[in-house]
Amino acid sequence: MERFELGSALAESKKFVAHLQEESGVHVSECYQCGKCSAGCPVASAMDYTPRQVLRLLQLGMREEALKSRTIWLCAHCQTCFTRCPREIDLPRVFEVLMNEAKKAGHVPERHLDLFNRLFLSSVENFGRVHEMGLMMLFNLWSLQPMKDSLLAPKLLFTGKISPLPHRIKGQAAVKRIFEKVRAMGGEA
Repeated sequence: MERFELGSALAESKKFVAHLQEESGVHVSECYQCGKCSAGCPVASAMDYTPRQVLRLLQLGMREEALKSRTIWLCAHCQTCFTRCPREIDLPRVFEVLMNEAKKAGHVPERHLDLFNRLFLSSVENFGRVHEMGLMMLFNLWSLQPMKDSLLAPKLLFTGKISPLPHRIKGQAAVKRIFEKVRAMGGEA
């Protein structure tokens, strides 16, 4: 962690936090660090900073630390943190904005995290939900590790945990329209 002057960092942070709040619609300054988001996060153990700590980095003006964090790329967007937050802070939305800001600032995510994110969203757009087997097959092929996890597939198939064919939802057309609307608004989907 680098040394910085708190006064100037806080002034710069106010600008960034205002921008973040405008883009996400979330007031990160309202977080009082109860830790419920981090306690319930299913992927917190793989993160370099817990979700609560990323919010604290933003509150303290440590923009670069937040943008370089693996946490924003590892978020599963499961909404557990949001549903448990007493202040109703939508962390997955904050992390989406931080991912976009990190890309703009040239902070390339850890190898393959961006690839996984794009393939995940593509699966949701095409089927209305994630097709786990297809997602993992495409991810392994595109990340040049085609045999990764292949020994797990037969067991998962026979126990019904994964399906070779995607299941489509009833509202698939509505999901597709959401993605089209996001693109029309200039967002990434």
